[in-house]
Amino acid sequence: MKPSLFVVGLPLVVGGCASTLPPDVVAFPAAIQEPSPRPVAYRSPVSGYVARQPVDPKPWRRQNDLQSPEKGEAS
Repeated sequence: MKPSLFVVGLPLVVGGCASTLPPDVVAFPAAIQEPSPRPVAYRSPVSGYVARQPVDPKPWRRQNDLQSPEKGEAS
């Protein structure tokens, strides 16, 4: 057998046989005893929808002139 099988497999087998869980995995008892769910409120999935219609493109030259540097200066 390949030695890498033992290097990878042995820690997995030994870790699976552990009898106690680390404290990071175990849930806190206070959370189990006193759950506090948030109130549920209905919100329509289409509540923020705004109908939009396609429009023709606007002239690009004016937009380009407004955003370009003054008098041909480099940006």
